[in-house]
Amino acid sequence: MSAPAPSPLAIVDAEPLPRQDEVLTDAALAFVAELHRLFTPRRDELLARRAERRAEIARTSTLDFLPETAAIRADDSWKVAPSPDALNDRRVEITGPTDRKMTINALNSGARIWLADFEDASAPTWENVVLGQVNMADAYTRNIDFTDEGTGKSYALRPNGELATVVMRPRGWHLDERHLVDADGTPVPGALVDFGLYFFHNAQRLLDLGKGPYFYLPKTESHLEARLWNDVFVFAQDYVGIPQGTVRATVLIETITAAYEMEEILYELRDHASGLNAGRWDYLFSIVKNFRDGGAKFVLPDRNAVTMTAPFMRAYTELLVRTCHKRGAHAIGGMAAFIPSRRDPEVNKVAFEKVRADKDREAGDGFDGSWVAHPDLVPIAMESFDKVLGDRPNQKDRLREDVHVEAADLIAIDSLDARPTYNGLVNAVQVGMRYIEAWLRGLGAVAIFNLMEDAATAEISRSQIWQWINAGVEFEHAGESVKATPELARKVAAEELESLRAELGEDAFAAGNWQQAHDLLLQVSLDEDYADFLTLPAYEQLRG
Repeated sequence: MSAPAPSPLAIVDAEPLPRQDEVLTDAALAFVAELHRLFTPRRDELLARRAERRAEIARTSTLDFLPETAAIRADDSWKVAPSPDALNDRRVEITGPTDRKMTINALNSGARIWLADFEDASAPTWENVVLGQVNMADAYTRNIDFTDEGTGKSYALRPNGELATVVMRPRGWHLDERHLVDADGTPVPGALVDFGLYFFHNAQRLLDLGKGPYFYLPKTESHLEARLWNDVFVFAQDYVGIPQGTVRATVLIETITAAYEMEEILYELRDHASGLNAGRWDYLFSIVKNFRDGGAKFVLPDRNAVTMTAPFMRAYTELLVRTCHKRGAHAIGGMAAFIPSRRDPEVNKVAFEKVRADKDREAGDGFDGSWVAHPDLVPIAMESFDKVLGDRPNQKDRLREDVHVEAADLIAIDSLDARPTYNGLVNAVQVGMRYIEAWLRGLGAVAIFNLMEDAATAEISRSQIWQWINAGVEFEHAGESVKATPELARKVAAEELESLRAELGEDAFAAGNWQQAHDLLLQVSLDEDYADFLTLPAYEQLRG
């Protein structure tokens, strides 16, 4: 018996966009509808499983490697598929949203890879979702240019051989796309919208360019979620008639539960796996989220005090390198988020030295590449990896068999000497409020205090406020002890709001979303019922 025809999808509550018909074709929407019909029920089951697992962690305050998959970890015979040429050298990757200017600048940046981001660096307005797809197609057909109205500066692509290879990041499994619904009015998961439209329009086009449809998979919490993605890839490749194994996926190990399932995640995706990536802010956010009932030993200090050299972060990154190289996959390091100042060379000098030290450490630890957020950082990161790699495309031959990580090492948060500070609370409020305000205006990548911040920044900021209050943390401030309370958070937020009003002027302040951002930050920081993701209540307030 043949499968039923896919339900037609309807576009709802969305103003028509220029050139949307090039993306939202009947054939492309039929493909997305079929993805939705086949895979959304499993997505829903996996989201329910996340909640069950979180409840188990709340009960036990621990995690361990899975006994039921021990045979996969013990079997040394399996490897992921060999890397395609276009993904073999990943020594520097630049990240950023898919607006027109960023698309050109990222492709031209000199980085080997561009993470074209439909996720945390992109606020999911319908315009960003659809026109980002237009920009990607235009880039591959060399039909893209941009002139900055403010400066008059023009941007155009370099020759194809000089352009970064694109690895596209769709939204996580937890987010829906409210503007695209099925016949029952059920929204399609944002992940399937982003992946489906991009894959349908560009898979063959990329093959013709000597590359392929390559993806970063965010917010993965288990190998079963990786299995779902693998099944999506198998179906999609058959649907458009390209060879199995053409897709390649790099999984972000940015949740604490995924850190215990790295090998299993690679195994599930082994015909399509390219590597794993070690992030920071989302990983810390995930630790707070999962162990928020675990008491004082799980309380994180200020986010900037938790560097990649912290013992529990070191365990995570070294385990990732060892796991990847054991299985023939790339290990990709974390983000250098610094944004160079055009006015303060001294700030740049100090920051560049920190970036260089960070990238030297990653290259020395065996990573095959790393992330930067700004083109000016590409040469610094490139130099660090060139020193170690030379002419080799990667260092997968460094097996790091010296690394031995126990389950407890990954959650040894109390191995850190640093403690939360009052200034850390103020910074969390400042950064969280500034980021949320910009996100509500449709901006997902935002320069704040010389750092490029994305949604993960706001998540760790509000999570730390929540955790410190619920753990009854005491700060030293102005020579006395001050307890973290909802009242203190409200006081700091009110002071920040008034400071912004004075800094911006009444008209500019009123034109922004500052009060809304203030209220939303306090809601997700103070509610007793901790929201799984800030972006879920924020999406309800996002216009467009």
